[in-house]
Amino acid sequence: MSETDRLTEEEGRNLLRVARETIHQALFGEAGGRPAEPASSPKFSERRGTFVTLTINRGLRGCIGHIVPQETLIEGVRVNALNAAFRDPRFRPLSKGEFDRIQIEVSILTEPKPLAYSDAADLLRKLTAGTDGLIIKKGFHQATFLPQVWEQLPDKKTFLTHLCMKAGLAGDAWEKEKLEVHTYQVQAFHE
Repeated sequence: MSETDRLTEEEGRNLLRVARETIHQALFGEAGGRPAEPASSPKFSERRGTFVTLTINRGLRGCIGHIVPQETLIEGVRVNALNAAFRDPRFRPLSKGEFDRIQIEVSILTEPKPLAYSDAADLLRKLTAGTDGLIIKKGFHQATFLPQVWEQLPDKKTFLTHLCMKAGLAGDAWEKEKLEVHTYQVQAFHE
């Protein structure tokens, strides 16, 4: 991620506050309409890919986002905070009792770039563990893993196997089939 694309720590803290206030308002319905606007930043008006991840005791509680920007950065954080809290199909909607236990992470994505590779060995060589977020596509099958997933799956082969299964493909599809592969990077902010 280039320095001009990077957000400051203060901008990241503001995005975390917006995510938390958006979820709080949806859960508790407090008066006042929209959550308070964060401190102004021209970067908040840029169209950027965003993900919001919720955890409780380090366990995933919801994670939804847009790889390809669909709205401004600030609106993407609001939309994906609500989606992660209430619309992740892997989990029931967040409850009021869970609100104080969640930890929020906001991820800002770079634009995905195609990764050309000749075979499975070349794909393994070209991946940068811990840095690259990965998108794989084959026909109607598609999935992504944020770079943070490398913390749980640090082995490149295991990472690719789990990503293929997430896409609904055979775990060894990355070895035996030609997949469309894109990489991206993330700047993540955590509570």
